[in-house]
Amino acid sequence: MAASLPRDGGGWRRDSAGRFRLRRVVVKARVVKLNPQRGSRVPKMRGAASKAVDAHLRYLERDGVTRDGEKGRAYSALEDNADGRAFVERGRDDRHQFRFIVAPEDASDMADLRGFTRDLMRRVERDLDTGLDWIAVDHHNTGHPHTHIIVRGVLDDGRILNIAGDYIAHGVRHRASELVTLELGHQSEIELQTKLANDVAAERLTRLDKMLLAEQREQGAVDLRPGEGASYLVRENRALLLSRARRLERYGLAAELETGRWSISDRTEQTLKELGVRNEAIETIRRALAGHGLADERGVGQYACHGETGKEPIVGRVLAKGLAGDEMSERVYLVVDGVDGRVHHMEFADPKRIEEVGRGMIVEAAPAVSGPRPADRNISIVTEDGGVYRPSAHLERIRDSFERQGKDPEAFVRFHVRRLEALRRAGHVERVDADHWRVPTDIVERGRAYDLAQGGDGLRVRTLSTFDLERQIASDGATWLDRELVADKRTSLGDSAK
Repeated sequence: MAASLPRDGGGWRRDSAGRFRLRRVVVKARVVKLNPQRGSRVPKMRGAASKAVDAHLRYLERDGVTRDGEKGRAYSALEDNADGRAFVERGRDDRHQFRFIVAPEDASDMADLRGFTRDLMRRVERDLDTGLDWIAVDHHNTGHPHTHIIVRGVLDDGRILNIAGDYIAHGVRHRASELVTLELGHQSEIELQTKLANDVAAERLTRLDKMLLAEQREQGAVDLRPGEGASYLVRENRALLLSRARRLERYGLAAELETGRWSISDRTEQTLKELGVRNEAIETIRRALAGHGLADERGVGQYACHGETGKEPIVGRVLAKGLAGDEMSERVYLVVDGVDGRVHHMEFADPKRIEEVGRGMIVEAAPAVSGPRPADRNISIVTEDGGVYRPSAHLERIRDSFERQGKDPEAFVRFHVRRLEALRRAGHVERVDADHWRVPTDIVERGRAYDLAQGGDGLRVRTLSTFDLERQIASDGATWLDRELVADKRTSLGDSAK
């Protein structure tokens, strides 16, 4: 089935009015392993998988994802209000589940995402020749409405469902594209050019960037001069690609070798992806502020995006919590209105770190170090009397045992030297020459302090109060506000937080 479907969205079709093509739909998919073997009796693994599935559903059904900003509601093939928990319970012993995000490019013009999703899943069932047990949640909380679909990894007769990778990658997208095209009609050449024109100034990786990068890989450079030698995509989109190349030049990601010939930096794809992630975080902060009526009180200059690390403790009120990035994994985010006057966006790869954190709570997020670095301990052990570490002595000490184990002793020692170089730049050790380093006796403690100053192993979140500020003001019991009022050293407040 997958082999019979086109992989280019159906390609162009021509009639008397011009050229048309199928509507574009972005589909992201992930196969989530629940049990390594069906019926596995390893309790830790089964328990962790079950909690992750429960948490993922809770985030999908969280507040503020509908058109009206209400709590998300799961639905299925037959039910408008499906029981998500019952769905999860049915799949506890499944080997895996499939997760899809289906995002039609023209979703805002569609009448009913729910009806579209049901039609799509019926076509998928027909392609796979089996009934499917699935639920879906529509999200309208971003600029691009989309649908999350969770499918159990079982056939209608209970056997394990395996879906060909090509069908996951191309088949679902093609079926979705057919349905959107059926509702809205084919996309004209003019419509496509208008959408590509919007990509020229976009601060993210776009289709125009992918065209430029593909052209450079094939030709060694991007030739945007008029002529017959350029590829079909360049000939069709020459003006837009030239405008995008000039935009990338402003970012330091492109250079004009000679008139019309461009070189695109190897850093372009990664840089634009990182820029897109940052812009998504900024948009998440903006939506969180708008949801609390604070959008006009906090400017973009007060936004702080930390990713998973931070160098200073953050204290403030939780404005929002949800799935981070493309919402496919268990990565989660917090938006905290800090007492320092800034609004902080933080991400966590492990959702358990903020499992008990809720909107309105007062929290402290601070960098933490899980423990002393093994390299620092090794350096401390090998350092000679007088506080001198010699890489050559370290190498001789470990050479025989490492070679017996098939390991590279020289690479191991080089790793420790690199660690010393980092500590030297921070002023903790002194390099005498290539084979002599002056190391203090408290190198392990200094190493931990250095790591903490660099953001540590990520942010740890501590709940200071489960009450929001309004409830604390009227509370008869002792609150975080009371503790702050009587503290010898109060938390410093930024101007906008006072």
